[in-house]
Amino acid sequence: MTYPPSGPALREPGPDLSSAPAPVTVPAQRRGAPSVAVERLRAAATTEPGRLQIIGAALALLVVVFGAVTVLEVSGRASSAADVVTRSQPLSADAASIYRSLADADTMAASGFLAGAQEPKDVHEQYEKDIKEASRLLVKAAGSTDTSSSSHQEITTLGELLPEYTGLIERARANNRQGLPLGGAYLRYANQKMTNEILPAAERLYTAETHRLGTDSADARRWPFLSLAAGLVALAALVWMQRRNYRRTNRVFNHGLLAATAAATVVLLWLAVGHTVARAELHGAMVNGQQSLDVLNKARINSLKARANENLTLVARGAVLTPDGTKDQYETDYGTGMKALGAQLASAAKLAGDDSTGRAPVDAAATSVTEWQDRHKKARETDDQGDYDSALSQIIGPENSTGESFDEVDDALELALAHEQDQFDSAAADGRGALGGLPAGAAVLAVLGAVAAIVGVNRRLSEYR
Repeated sequence: MTYPPSGPALREPGPDLSSAPAPVTVPAQRRGAPSVAVERLRAAATTEPGRLQIIGAALALLVVVFGAVTVLEVSGRASSAADVVTRSQPLSADAASIYRSLADADTMAASGFLAGAQEPKDVHEQYEKDIKEASRLLVKAAGSTDTSSSSHQEITTLGELLPEYTGLIERARANNRQGLPLGGAYLRYANQKMTNEILPAAERLYTAETHRLGTDSADARRWPFLSLAAGLVALAALVWMQRRNYRRTNRVFNHGLLAATAAATVVLLWLAVGHTVARAELHGAMVNGQQSLDVLNKARINSLKARANENLTLVARGAVLTPDGTKDQYETDYGTGMKALGAQLASAAKLAGDDSTGRAPVDAAATSVTEWQDRHKKARETDDQGDYDSALSQIIGPENSTGESFDEVDDALELALAHEQDQFDSAAADGRGALGGLPAGAAVLAVLGAVAAIVGVNRRLSEYR
């Protein structure tokens, strides 16, 4: 029997591993920062101190986010509320004044022409005042509107047409002083330019500015849903943390967490109550103020148009007929305007409701309108009988004339407009004030709440040291 030689055991040949490279370990700093952060967060979450640190950071972040979202949302709504008070409504009121001044200027021009070659001084002065006021407000409005907006385009149109109108009126006066019939033709042409071009542009300007007012008011009244949701989440998280703390330590209060909860609660309640008040006041300003102003402005403009048409009926003496050739155009327009005026006064009385101070001038205007229509009917009958001088006296005379009734209507509407403007200003200012200090207050309380949350959690962490 043959035996293997003694010595180390024989091995089968294989690869030489003595020179193989050692396994490479990737250093932590070479890995992506997100993955490292996730690993550390995971490691921290396995211990109670680590979990407390994570919770504290999350609570502080939630409170800060709540404050930041509140500041952003409420600042936008506060800015819109400020625009309502300082920009939109004043521009709407100026547009209405432009419209009214132009209509009144046309009325004064017709009244002065009817009076004869020597135009009454007070009538001429009122005409000049109306033109200057309209021009001043157009310049003011041009400086407050965007050049690309429809409002600016209407302002440009009015600026171009107004000198043409005043030129026609001056020609009418010059011819009237010389007793030339051509003066009536110039006056009618001026009235057509006012009725068909200038007043429609003024009405479009008023409509555009009133629409912008409505948009700003609606923006200011939008609910801050993101802020409310963020507040509820932050508050729920703080309450949950206090409950967790109580269940683990049997301690009822943690002063830091309690202070953070109080700060979040104050901001949330301030936000909800302040915005509710602002919404209610701004809504009241639009419903009780602006809607009434809109109706009253249109009523006053219709009364001015009716008065101008009434005067022009005598100036034209039947020379301008309706398209079917059967009726006097100015008399027809007068009737249409008075019908619209009556409907608008009824709407204004309904909007005034139980407000006796606001309703009294509206009722007085309605009474004067009825008297005006009765006197107009008698004046038309007199003119139809061929007594022009008596009809003229019944229209522009100092006593018992339609002019006297018109003045009473105009004065009453001016009082009603002043009252409704005061109502709007008061309610809109209260709505703006309800949001006034909220953005700054929310920012300060959010920072204090976040700091308090961290202090409260650190107080719990100190027990592990």
